[in-house]
Amino acid sequence: MRLSNLLLLPLALLLQAPSYAQGGLRDTSLMMVPLTFSYAYQLPNGDMAETFGWNNNLGFSAAVKFASNYQIGLEGGFIFGDQVIDRSMLHEITTSNGVIVNQDGDPASILLFERGYTIMAVAGKLIPVAGPNPNSGILLKFGGGYMRHKVLIQSQNDVVPALEDEYAKGYDRLCAGPMAMLYAGYQHLSNNRYLNFSIGFEVNLGFTESLRPYDFDRGKAETGRRFDGLNGLRFGWILPIYHARDDRQYYR
Repeated sequence: MRLSNLLLLPLALLLQAPSYAQGGLRDTSLMMVPLTFSYAYQLPNGDMAETFGWNNNLGFSAAVKFASNYQIGLEGGFIFGDQVIDRSMLHEITTSNGVIVNQDGDPASILLFERGYTIMAVAGKLIPVAGPNPNSGILLKFGGGYMRHKVLIQSQNDVVPALEDEYAKGYDRLCAGPMAMLYAGYQHLSNNRYLNFSIGFEVNLGFTESLRPYDFDRGKAETGRRFDGLNGLRFGWILPIYHARDDRQYYR
């Protein structure tokens, strides 16, 4: 296949999606590929709640929903926020006046952020008990994968030698490990194919551990397994890709 054709293939799929037969979606459960872009407002619990407050999560998922309404897929989420409630990792470089100084001896502006991501394989079942068609209803999912998060330390326009380059890794609390996910919500695919969304409650359970060999403020490495939980409400916009029902009639 020529490169120009390969580049045009995704565009062709997007243009084709709205032209599929409406009758099949209204009357029957279809095999389709739902692509979902989502946002979640999450609250931490367990060990994660000792460091962070609420966070944002932008997600993307690609799945295959079979005519039986079972589905499998992959999901990923980008965790971000500015609610870092534990700043104790910086106490060793904080003066008695509560400031951190830059290389010139002046107070530095230090900002702390939460950053992380999740990636997982997911399986689920759609129960068509409500909605305009058999492709809408209660959606139940569970998944397993990988969670990773840390404190992002930014010194703005200041140069703070203790927080530059590799030194910052001694303060950032980087943790990662396996995770599990449970989701219960509602999925709506409209008959006119223009109002497609999902909304539900999601529970993420991370069984992480520190990836840093040494934390400067503790004078040692953090050891042992952590329990990092993220619970929240997730809203998604769905782009369903499916085949049209063949309504052609043949005469002999």
